[in-house]
Amino acid sequence: MADEFEKMGENLRAKTGKGLDEWVAIARAAGIAGHMALVNHLKSDHGLGHGYANMIVHAANASAAVSQDGDDLVEAAFAGPRAHWRPLYDRLVGLVQGFGGDVEQAPKKGYVSLRRKKQFALLQPSTKDRFDIGLALKGEEPAGKLELAGSWNAMVSHRVRIAADEEAGDDVTDWLRAAYDRAG
Repeated sequence: MADEFEKMGENLRAKTGKGLDEWVAIARAAGIAGHMALVNHLKSDHGLGHGYANMIVHAANASAAVSQDGDDLVEAAFAGPRAHWRPLYDRLVGLVQGFGGDVEQAPKKGYVSLRRKKQFALLQPSTKDRFDIGLALKGEEPAGKLELAGSWNAMVSHRVRIAADEEAGDDVTDWLRAAYDRAG
C-alpha cells in the first residue's frame, strides 16, 4: 500500500509539476469543508483526475487512508460489532482472487476497494446487521438484490445489501465476476 501511494505521488508530480505537499497546501488554502466538495474543486478548478484529487484531500485531512497501512484499515473495518463479517469478507476476497492474479485490494477507511485495471467492486461491513457490496456494473438493470448504488458511493454503480442472517450466494458471485470481467 505504501509503495502504491508513493508511486501515485511520483506520478502526480510528473503529471502536474507539483508534489503532494504542494497540492495539500493548495487544497487546505481553498478553505472548502467536506471531502467531496474539495475533491470536486480540485477536479474542476485544477483539472485533476478523481484518484489524484481524492488522494490529495485524504492527505490534506490527514485521514486514515493515508496514515494507516492496508492491514490496519482492514482490521479497523472489522472491529467491534462488525467483526462477524470478517469470514464473509475473507471468502469474497478469496473468490475474487480466484478470477485472476491481477486483483488488487486497496483498503480505505471503512471499506476495501477491489481493482484490476480500474475499481470493479468494494466490500464494506456497513453495520452490525448489514454488509454492502458495491459493483461497477454501469448499464446493468437492477434485479433481485442488485440495486442501483445511487448516492451511496460514487465509485460504483450498483450495490448488494447482505443482511446478517443471509449468505452471499451464486448471484453475488456472478455479479462480482461480471464486474471483474468489465474492469479488464
